[in-house]
Amino acid sequence: MTITIRHLTKSFSADTRVVNDVSFTIQPGEMFFLLGPSGCGKTTVLRMLAGFIDPDGGDILFQEKRMNDVPPQHRNTAMVFQNYAIWPHLTVYENIAYGPRAKKLDDDLIRQRVMKALRIVRMEELAQRKPAHLSGGQQQRVALARALAVEPDLILLDEPLSNLDTRLRIELREELQRIHLETRTTCLYVTHDQEEALSLADRIAVMNQGRIEQIGTPSEIYDHPANEFVARFMGEINVLPSNHSLAQMLNAPAGRKVGFRPQSAQLVSEGVAAVVKRSTYLGSKTELLVETATGEPLKLWINEAITPGQTIHFQVASKNLLLL
Repeated sequence: MTITIRHLTKSFSADTRVVNDVSFTIQPGEMFFLLGPSGCGKTTVLRMLAGFIDPDGGDILFQEKRMNDVPPQHRNTAMVFQNYAIWPHLTVYENIAYGPRAKKLDDDLIRQRVMKALRIVRMEELAQRKPAHLSGGQQQRVALARALAVEPDLILLDEPLSNLDTRLRIELREELQRIHLETRTTCLYVTHDQEEALSLADRIAVMNQGRIEQIGTPSEIYDHPANEFVARFMGEINVLPSNHSLAQMLNAPAGRKVGFRPQSAQLVSEGVAAVVKRSTYLGSKTELLVETATGEPLKLWINEAITPGQTIHFQVASKNLLLL
């Protein structure tokens, strides 16, 4: 089902517009991300799609049907929350059966849907366990299975991995990717985590202060950011004004800010000279904080150990320069 948002606005006070003229379309079966810092309005957009909050203006369309005045229970959406929100006194099976049962489906169909959802999240053997005996990752998979069991037109995921530790977050990210590839359920995923968005999204909308800054595939957003905010938010970057001597040395076009990612720098025998101020070993790379002859601090990622105080030379290929 195609989800269309047109010119959506929402204010919670007279002088603050939390969502400001937001428009985007989610294609059937797409994993669409709203990505941005805390307070940018992304969760408010998600809650308006769910029907928990009424928009002040704009339209929410499921296919061609306007949903602005449709109650949440009649939108055929499902929500996966940050804090799992599963019933502690019910078993895994009963938690997943809750939604289909609320729709007054017959017992055989309920069982079919629950067992299918359990199979998808690979938790059949834990059907009779209570949530207290599950890990955080297992509880979040129960929450996802509960969403799948109602066979929604749209799943809304509100920072579902933010309560998990790093290892579990990576595991669940891989599980979410597998589950989405298997089910192809249309999803709107809200997060502030760039890695989640880059690794899972079909497309990303980057939000800032209630507005959408850019919409594109992960590679489009990362490699061709629309502006400096998107470039900085999507990862480490060195930004230089267009008239900076380093930008000129790198043959950057005049009149535009130039950026480059730390991993784009290559050590060479002749190039931009810089003194290493700090060298930090990070396992897969060494992070250098360097200073150029003009006093510009830059961050470079390389694959060899460099001692602070050394002078190095580096270059950045023109294809890796980002024009902002």
